[in-house]
Amino acid sequence: MVFQVRISRKAEIEIEATYEWLKQGNASYADRWFRGLMNRLATLQEKPKRCSLAVENNVFPEEVRQLLYGKRKNVYRILFVIRESTVFIVYVRHSKQALLTAEDWYEEE
Repeated sequence: MVFQVRISRKAEIEIEATYEWLKQGNASYADRWFRGLMNRLATLQEKPKRCSLAVENNVFPEEVRQLLYGKRKNVYRILFVIRESTVFIVYVRHSKQALLTAEDWYEEE
């Protein structure tokens, strides 16, 4: 089964902010980071359940999984839920950011 991958507005904002921050230091790295992230998100079209449950899974109303992207100190956690045939990206966060709480849960607009 092939899943559709959708990105929440919250995740889009996080991706854009990270891209702009990286671009200030090195524009070509920011472009590579963004392309790599989009390619990594595309892998969720096939077998998204291969990804482990996120640490925050027990505080959210839905099953939340995570896919990691990056290396060493620059690892990002792609947090997503699976709704029927759609993988819905809810957050993209640096691994050093604090864990999310129930109050952080993002509802689709």
